Amino acid sequence: MGLRGVNRVMIAVHDLEKSKREYSALLGATFVDAHWTGEPFGINVSIAWDAGIELCAPRPGREDDSAVSQFLAHKGEGIMSVFFGVDDCEVAARMAQAEGFASVNALDYTQEEIDKHLQGMFERYQEITLNSSARLGFAVTLARIDERSNPLTA
Repeated sequence: MGLRGVNRVMIAVHDLEKSKREYSALLGATFVDAHWTGEPFGINVSIAWDAGIELCAPRPGREDDSAVSQFLAHKGEGIMSVFFGVDDCEVAARMAQAEGFASVNALDYTQEEIDKHLQGMFERYQEITLNSSARLGFAVTLARIDERSNPLTA
């Protein structure tokens, strides 16, 4: 599997702009909006790669049915998922499946998507989210994210 350690934590919040200001003030984190990634799930997303934080909030009008709505309603704001870097998502997913953790969502961005939406920061970006919340208290996401040595400039 080649475990790389924690890539980032996903934190569910009610107010994305307020939370970005708070984490920026507290940690000096620099956030990049990635709303396009959360649009199918009814969420707005902002990531601080330098701090290892991904903030997610319901999109306006989706407060009751977004991917974070139930979490916020039952637990309030907090860590919803931990992204663990791995060398090979497929191998890691098979190992997780052998332990009873199934994939509930997967994505594998093309280089074109990476260049367009992530400023070409990566040469590979793949994630597999597991059904681990009931057993572990949060979702585990396996992530193969390989940085590009010469990222594109915006």
